[in-house]
Amino acid sequence: MAYRVIQWATGNVGKHAIRGILSHPQTELAGVYVTSAAKAGRDAGEICGLGRIGIIADDDPKRVLALDADCVVYAPLLPNLDEVCAILASGKNVVTPTGWFYPARQASETLVRLEEACRRGRASLHGTGINPGGASDRFPIMLSALCRNIRHVQIDEYSDIRNYDAREVVEEIMLMGKPPEAAEGSPMLELLGNGFRQSIDMVAAAIEAPIDDYDQQHETAIATREIPTRYGTLARGTVAGQRFTWRGLCGGAPVVTTRVTWVMGWDGLEPRWLIPGEGWVIAFDADPPVRCRLETAWPEAAADPAEQAYRRDHGVIATAMHLVNAIPYVCQAPPGVHTYLDLPMIAGRWSDASA
Repeated sequence: MAYRVIQWATGNVGKHAIRGILSHPQTELAGVYVTSAAKAGRDAGEICGLGRIGIIADDDPKRVLALDADCVVYAPLLPNLDEVCAILASGKNVVTPTGWFYPARQASETLVRLEEACRRGRASLHGTGINPGGASDRFPIMLSALCRNIRHVQIDEYSDIRNYDAREVVEEIMLMGKPPEAAEGSPMLELLGNGFRQSIDMVAAAIEAPIDDYDQQHETAIATREIPTRYGTLARGTVAGQRFTWRGLCGGAPVVTTRVTWVMGWDGLEPRWLIPGEGWVIAFDADPPVRCRLETAWPEAAADPAEQAYRRDHGVIATAMHLVNAIPYVCQAPPGVHTYLDLPMIAGRWSDASA
């Protein structure tokens, strides 16, 4: 059976989700909602770098919501609770990277609204992605089975932002290239904090560790030289790296720590953070100690410029595919809000390279 899927928003994740929906043997693209008038009326295949596929993007949410579909990949930059509840109440399941990874400890009225929308539409909601939604929760939970006497779990993300294809996000939200004093007021600590605290809660629930408090920290690194980026040159003395840390505590001691380090290159920074390269590192202080490194980048450069640009998006592709691969499992789940703790193991699909 092929599940009919609507793609909601076509930013970086949304464009790669369309590619994933088209290639997955159990999904077919039913429609595409766009927030930009410039994209409305365009073929969805052209929006995501493919040829024409015969699905026209629409900027009218009511028209898109009226389409016959089983699931919506909901991927705007920021979530809208009213929008998500309307989608669920219409009878469409939702997979999203924007939140609700483990909302059990969120404001009760939010969870009540989501559960009521799921009940009305007999639909399911699942928050997933790569971080949060993967490296910070699903993967450490799996690795925890190798350990006894778990004392502390730490998850680190290391990302080179120079080639991230979202200039406004890099410059105006991440504040790269801004004066150091501007970064002190970065919204990212709070913007991302809710999602990462949900990841902390999920891991803690899985390993049965009590969390009685949280803390968080924001650090910046300054460029010690000019740094070339895809948007131009980042000036010396401006922000070239940011690090955000969230910790779940028990009796004042860290139990689960998740940390994100974003840099404009691996050198030319002060302070000189110890960075093992792009990817995620999951480490257990336990018996035995376990350390796992996860990478998504291709090991070699591509000759074709279009393929080169595609490969630069490896982390975004992984995020999109975690969404797409979850669709069959979410559509088969009973109505309600679902997390990794109650869904079956989600798997990708084999592709015959000789076909």
